[in-house]
Parts: sequence; structure tokens; C-alpha cells
Amino acid sequence: MKVETIKRKLLEQCKPAWILAILVAFNGYWLIKPVVARMLEMLPGVLNWSLDWLNLIDKIGITELPRFILGAGLIIMSVGLALKARLAWAFSLILLIVVAVISISSSSSGLILLSYTMVVSMLLLVYWKSFDGSSITAGSLFALTSTGALMLYAVFGTLYLGSEFSTPITDLPTAFYFSIVSMSTVGYGDLYPVTSTARLFTASIIVMGITVFATSISAIIGPVIGGNLKKIVKGRISNVMRKNHFIILGISPTAHSVYAGLVERGDAVTLVCPTGSEHQYPVDADIVYGDSSSADILIEAGAKKANYILALRNDDAENAFSILAAKEVAGEDTKTITLVNSSKHIPQIKRVKPDVVFSLQLLGSELLVRTLKGETIDNKLITKLFFGDAE
Repeated sequence: MKVETIKRKLLEQCKPAWILAILVAFNGYWLIKPVVARMLEMLPGVLNWSLDWLNLIDKIGITELPRFILGAGLIIMSVGLALKARLAWAFSLILLIVVAVISISSSSSGLILLSYTMVVSMLLLVYWKSFDGSSITAGSLFALTSTGALMLYAVFGTLYLGSEFSTPITDLPTAFYFSIVSMSTVGYGDLYPVTSTARLFTASIIVMGITVFATSISAIIGPVIGGNLKKIVKGRISNVMRKNHFIILGISPTAHSVYAGLVERGDAVTLVCPTGSEHQYPVDADIVYGDSSSADILIEAGAKKANYILALRNDDAENAFSILAAKEVAGEDTKTITLVNSSKHIPQIKRVKPDVVFSLQLLGSELLVRTLKGETIDNKLITKLFFGDAE
């Protein structure tokens, strides 16, 4: 039953991202469909390296090239959206805005495409919280899209302006070569523009090439370096600041509630959670992953300088072992507190000699009975019941 609940929650969390990914991919398909259809009709000629590319571009329509690039970019970004990547979300939104601008001036299906694009854009804005991931995959998708779009722009632009170079460029391999040389700013000088239009076009390739390469590298390397640096910095800062704090062991509902209450009151709290466990603690919480009954893990959590160590796990035996480990490594002034989930275990738990033992079960039942009987409830009584000392 628990596994089914987890699966259902995961599906609910991923649902908006997957739906939006499909909608964005369909938007991209809508854009590239006319261009792909025309290219398939000309497929035999396209495979010929000596093809008259200027004539082919004229047949396809030079104005269709931006639509094809935008459509392909949206399809690729839809993969990043399915992975809930924030970078893919931002890049998709930018592409959709450009599509909306282009569709305004387009005839035939321009109004339908504009309406659909605006709806998808609004959905992306509404569900922006669903896209909070940062990964190498998203960075790679961005690099692939931007580099591919620039390559198409450079190659087809070079073929279209082929007669305006020192040696006319009429074939695809030469156009590809010139594009790579320009994008990488190598500039061998064997091919160079001779007209103002061609010079401006080449300058645009160089500027965009530098921008795309720099941005792509940062998009791919950034998450790796940033993630590792964050872990290193967070680890060092946490080790320095773990002093006069509370250590909570476990991910039980009680542990979550106590954590929220302490943080609300401005106390420093370090959490010890089982490795690979799922919890609802905030992402910025100071968490140490490992076995709470391990002395090394408790030392890492700052047990020697802690004010309190609270064993709040769901299993009484685990709480007992955690208290035993805590007493070995805790400081002289550190107090140990343990939760007893079943009141019948109170005598056994007391044998490990925690400073405080409390039973929510005993507390709740006794308070309910006394309330029903109309008996007086004061602070002394609550303290007595709370710490498991009731007669």
C-alpha cells in the first residue's frame, strides 16, 4: 500500500511536466511539418552533393528556415521539460514568444498557431514551480539546440549568399566548412566575404558562435561545478556552525513537527535521516544521511557540541540503539531525549538511561480520559505525563 501511494504521488508530481512537454513538442511539430513535407518531396535531389542549393532554398522558402529552427528547438526542449529542467522551461518560453511574434505576421493558420502558442505559454507560466531541476541533460539539450540552430543558419545563409564570397560557395560541404571556420573564429582566409551583405552575415556567425559556445559550456559544466561547490561549501559551513544546536534523529511525523517548531522559534537544528529515505524536510535543511545509531554519523552531526539529541524514529528499538550511540559521543552538557511509540516499552527504554523519555501515546490517552471525566489538567500533570512518569 505504501509503494502504491509513493507511485501515485510521483505520478501527480510529474503529470504537469509531461503534459506541457507534449504540448510544446506538438507546437514544434506544427512549425516544422510544412518544411519537412517539402524536403521529403525533394529528397532525391537533397542527397546530391552538387545540387543547386540556391534553387532548393528558394523552393523551400528562405522565410521557412526560422520556423524550422524554432520547431526543432521546441521538440528538443520538450525532452528537458519532461525532465522538469528549469533551463528547458526558460528556453521553451523564449522560443514560444518568438513563435508568437512570427505567427502574428503569418497568413493562413497564423491565428490558430498564435492562439495555441499563447495557451501553451500561459500554462508554462502557471506551472513554473513544476520545473525546478538543474542537470547535465538539460544543459546538453540547450547546447544541442542552440548549436544546431546556429549551424542551420550559417550553412543555409552561406549557400544563399554563395556568390558573394571570394570563391563562390555552391555546395553543402564547402558551406559547412566555412560555417565551422567562422563559428570557431579560426579564419583561415581561404574563403572570405567580398560584399557588405556577406560581411555582415559572417560577422553575425562569429558573434553568435562565441555566444552559443560560451553559453553552452556554462550550461553543461555549471550544474556539475555548482552542485559540487554547493555541497562542499554547505558541508564546511555546517560543520563550523553545528554548535549549541538540536539533533533530530528520524523522519517520523513527530520528528517533522518538532523540527518545524524548533526552526520557527529560531533554533539551529541538524537532522539525521536514513540514507535513501524520502522525507518532507526543506531542501535547505541541515541534513546528515546515515544510520543514527552510528557514532561516526552522530559525530558528523555535531553531537559533541549539541544541546539536545532527540531520537524520534518510528521504531522503539532503533531509538534505544541511537541513544546508546549518542551517549558514547555526546558532550558533557548534551541531553538525550527519546520517543516511546508504544507505552509498554517505557521500562525497557529507560534501561539505556536517556535524560528524558516521553510517550505521546500515554500522554494522549490520559489527557482524553481526564477531559472526559472533567478532572483538572495543569502544567505539572502534563509534564508528568509527557515524560512517561505517570503512575
